[in-house]
Amino acid sequence: MIVKQVPLCEILTTNAYFYIDEKTKHGFLVDPAAEPEKLLQIIKENGWTIEKILITHGHFDHIGAVEKLAKELNIPYYIHANGKQYLINPQMNLSSFFEQNISLSEAKYLQDGDEITLSSVPDVKLKVIYTPGHTSDSVVYYDSSNSIAFVGDTIFKDSEGRTDLPGGNYFQLYDSIRNKVMSLPDDTVLYSGHTEKTSVQHEKGRF
Repeated sequence: MIVKQVPLCEILTTNAYFYIDEKTKHGFLVDPAAEPEKLLQIIKENGWTIEKILITHGHFDHIGAVEKLAKELNIPYYIHANGKQYLINPQMNLSSFFEQNISLSEAKYLQDGDEITLSSVPDVKLKVIYTPGHTSDSVVYYDSSNSIAFVGDTIFKDSEGRTDLPGGNYFQLYDSIRNKVMSLPDDTVLYSGHTEKTSVQHEKGRF
């Protein structure tokens, strides 16, 4: 599998991730935050087929390019069921504070424990792990076969997500990190929304 990290910036710099099967060149796009034309160019240059857009949580700096990419590529986008309140409400997703007013209404909704698979390669799958705390809809997308997890803003290298924004909860966040993220195998690589990659083993020293 190919993991390509793409820093995107409109207001804040956020990492989007391509997760691509090397043989078929089919894959997922996680958290397309901004700069849709840049992402489309990367897809074209590599000959990739993106089957699904996956959102780790509904803040504006993770969803800014979702609508354009979903329409351009004719693909669905997914978020935890609690994400609806973020996607449709510019105050909840914080875009109204930056005069963007993002509102998305065509998401497909996920629950804890769901599996997202590639239709072209059903063996390639990501498990949805519900990790509330940064927001009430935060999830981790985990591939046990390749020891990879896309963790959004739940945890960063040497730090963790904020809990002072709508839907945030300090106690839920630490419960999510300690009992869900830190329960993954030590060699699991964690790809976050705003820092370089880290690992469960590295972060366990803090939890």
